[in-house]
Amino acid sequence: MTEQVERESMEFDVVIVGAGPSGLAAAIRLRQICEETGTDLSVCVVEKGSEVGAHIMSGAIMEPRAMNELFPDWRERGAPLNTPVVQEKMLILTEPNAIRVPNLAFPKEFDNHGNYIVSLGNVCRWLGEQAEALGVEIFPGFAASEVLYDDEGRVKGIATGDMGIAEDGSHKGEYEPGVELHAKYTLFGEGCRGSLGKDLMVKYDLRKNSDPQSYGIGIKELWEVKPENHHPGLIEHTAGWPLDSKTYGGSFIYHLEDNQVAVGGTVDRCLDAFHGHGAINP
Repeated sequence: MTEQVERESMEFDVVIVGAGPSGLAAAIRLRQICEETGTDLSVCVVEKGSEVGAHIMSGAIMEPRAMNELFPDWRERGAPLNTPVVQEKMLILTEPNAIRVPNLAFPKEFDNHGNYIVSLGNVCRWLGEQAEALGVEIFPGFAASEVLYDDEGRVKGIATGDMGIAEDGSHKGEYEPGVELHAKYTLFGEGCRGSLGKDLMVKYDLRKNSDPQSYGIGIKELWEVKPENHHPGLIEHTAGWPLDSKTYGGSFIYHLEDNQVAVGGTVDRCLDAFHGHGAINP
């Protein structure tokens, strides 16, 4: 039987769940507004990863528009956007062949001119440094495990998970209870299918009258290749084989700096809608 222990609580103006690009950008912009207006807001970010950037997709293509708006001087600040896209390829694969799609035939969404190949982990680490310099409190290694509600059913914050729980629910010697973080505003930046987000969807029926969500399941590896096989700034996308004609998906190869190449593939998966009877698992 689980022992009940009273949890300590901390008060903030804003609590943000998740130290990804969205959560960190929100925290940074809030503190920037404080500096611009001479006001003050206490802003806290909780992150389940052991450090900022440790629990996020790595190699990716990044459009810099949001970075330009957040930090117009990001280059001088040393933001890790080091590899501009210089060449793009799109291939349609069959089992024996690869057919090159002319660049002029690319859909607009595939035009990556002016974008950068980045490590999102490094981008998040850099954003975390900028946020802390502006006075944001970041708590890595603390997963938000529960949404807290007031007596009227409004979100009043989150609680982090207890540590040191045995399989039978008893407390081990290193047990530490979670902490409640109360806030006037709570922002959930957990990413796709976050556990707290699913709870909120059920409680407030947020998926009512909505189409079923569609998600892509992917796998990615980061390779270090020989210099003669490395082409910084090259991105390649494929469609077709080994997927059949009814399945959406494809693969990608992104050449970053330092002889690193991000290689991966995705496949579509559609989830049926749920009707308030509990969350669905991908």
